[in-house]
Amino acid sequence: MLVPDRTGLAEERGVTYSLGVDTGGTYTDAVILRGEETVIASAKALTTRHDLAVGIGEAVRSVLVQAKIDPAEIELASLSTTLATNALVEDHGARVALIAIGFDPKDLEQAGLSAALKDDPVLLLRGGHNHAGSEAAPLDEEALTTFLQDLDPGVTALAVAARFATRNPAHENAAAEKIAEIAGRPVTMSHTLSAKLNGPKRALTALLNARLIGMIDRLIGRAQDALVQLGIHAPLMVVRGDGALMSAADARARPIETILSGPAASVVGAHWLTGVDTALVSDIGGTTTDIALIRKGRPAIDPDGAQVGSFRTMVEAVAMRTIGLGGDSQVHFLDTGLTGGLHLGPKRVLPVSLIAHLAPEKVVPVLEQQERSDFPGEDDGRFVRCVGGAMADQDLNDRESELMERIRDDIHPVSSIVRNRMENATLGRLIDRGMLQVSGVTPSDAAHVLGLLDAWDTEAARLALKKLARRRRGDGKVLAPSADAMAQMIIDQLTQQTVDALLEVAFREEGGRFQDNPRTLARHELLQAGLSGHAGFIDLQARLNVEVVGLGASAPTYYPEVGRRLRCPMLLSQHAGVANAIGAVVGRITLRRSGTVTSPADGRYRVHLETGPEDFSETAAALDRLETVLREEAEKAAKDAGAVGIQVSAKRDVRSVEIESRPMFIEAEIVVEASGRPRMAV
Repeated sequence: MLVPDRTGLAEERGVTYSLGVDTGGTYTDAVILRGEETVIASAKALTTRHDLAVGIGEAVRSVLVQAKIDPAEIELASLSTTLATNALVEDHGARVALIAIGFDPKDLEQAGLSAALKDDPVLLLRGGHNHAGSEAAPLDEEALTTFLQDLDPGVTALAVAARFATRNPAHENAAAEKIAEIAGRPVTMSHTLSAKLNGPKRALTALLNARLIGMIDRLIGRAQDALVQLGIHAPLMVVRGDGALMSAADARARPIETILSGPAASVVGAHWLTGVDTALVSDIGGTTTDIALIRKGRPAIDPDGAQVGSFRTMVEAVAMRTIGLGGDSQVHFLDTGLTGGLHLGPKRVLPVSLIAHLAPEKVVPVLEQQERSDFPGEDDGRFVRCVGGAMADQDLNDRESELMERIRDDIHPVSSIVRNRMENATLGRLIDRGMLQVSGVTPSDAAHVLGLLDAWDTEAARLALKKLARRRRGDGKVLAPSADAMAQMIIDQLTQQTVDALLEVAFREEGGRFQDNPRTLARHELLQAGLSGHAGFIDLQARLNVEVVGLGASAPTYYPEVGRRLRCPMLLSQHAGVANAIGAVVGRITLRRSGTVTSPADGRYRVHLETGPEDFSETAAALDRLETVLREEAEKAAKDAGAVGIQVSAKRDVRSVEIESRPMFIEAEIVVEASGRPRMAV
């Protein structure tokens, strides 16, 4: 179903213009909106990994030309970025130090702290508080001073985590003051990132935040420089992992909150493009498909905190299911069983049609020669080349060095490079390390053969698929009778794997109402028969009972059939390919503050505040005091972040038990949210 687009021409003056930018793994997207309702231009540029600001500048320059407006008319700019996410997944980041107050050495083994620390310095310091917020032991300031005076100059930032700091942050605050006085380096206090218990997990989140500070600070600084050079002086916002906006200053201080920024922006963009309040969002890229849920018009949040790589953090972020399935996924021939089959992904390869487009003289003659052969080879249609700079400063063994030397700066068919199975394993290691890039058959090639795409070399794609189609199944028959039939098999497989992934997410949302796990349920033969409308002695009917929003540049190519297979509305938009950039600029600034009331003794109710615990004799007075403080803090934080038209709401969760027919107070949590639109430049 094609959703009407919010498009128009930049003819009016006296209206506001805003700029949204998303830096993805392959492309950097930019959009310009007039007011809050109309996309007037969009553009793409290749993401420049060595310096993201270069790609940002190119995309913004292009979109300004299309919009035909003066850069000075841009009154708001917003950025979503995968930099923090990628840095944690790829184990990058600066050298940091952790000061753990009141923790034992065994605590470092929890929540992945030891793995996150690597060989960075850590100080286990006496101090901390108990569950009630009372001091468990005095802070050992002498040991802290000695540690800071001897601190490795290579440490760029510090993280401080104290036991039960969310009940009393006094020791974290004192340590931060000492760090500022002696070391003069950025410091992250764990209680400022989360109000929840679980000290080791808070410590991990603070440590990762400290590791990202320098990297995100440089990105934002360079992005702002690029905008200023283009004549844009508007305030810059950054998308948080939950889809809300934060100021550039807050992002520099709390970069951990930008993890999953890109996926969150895509969900916000999906809601803006379609207006749906409840839907699944499926965003297909070249490498992966990200699936999330819109609930009540907002991204569904992962209750366990954002998972990035091997780290589970305390950061509120969009609940995202990511699978290795995209337009450039590698096509695998399955030779098990009589009928054989195909599987796509999870790894990405360069489409044959693209490498032939880039170097036809190196690729097309080889494909023609392979096509003339009577016996299809396992590596037919596959090519390999070095990644730029791959030979520099790399620790290679003899076999790896020999293979790299054989490839050098040229494109080769894999069959001419790999001479035995050992070299095949060596090739795989070099690919995994990012030193080599392989080209092979992908869904993008299949789309070219079927006339769904016309961007690169269609004839090269046809030659590669024709050769793949001649592979023999277990029953001796060829896999497909023609290149077109082979292409349709690949597209059908992409459809099936996408359907399976969407159904799996849907079953997870059923909340354990069925005995089998969601993966098994999604692939159950009865469900698949129901989707196909089986009508024999038993009439089986099934469908996905929610709309799906298809995002990604290739969504209009692949997703209509996914909607038909699931028998549900598939919402597609002309701007599906830049939904992330749209989501980056249409979000709201949202600040949350939360706090706890406990009962350390009968008839005593303790409010845990930043300034320390306060005791009350009445439950209502304690709750009112906490909510008043949280409302003031949240509203001030929203104003400082640049929000206008702020709305404040509060939710109370009071937990009690009944003893001898009388309710007994256990604990209460209050969450206050302040939300508003970003202030435009004046």
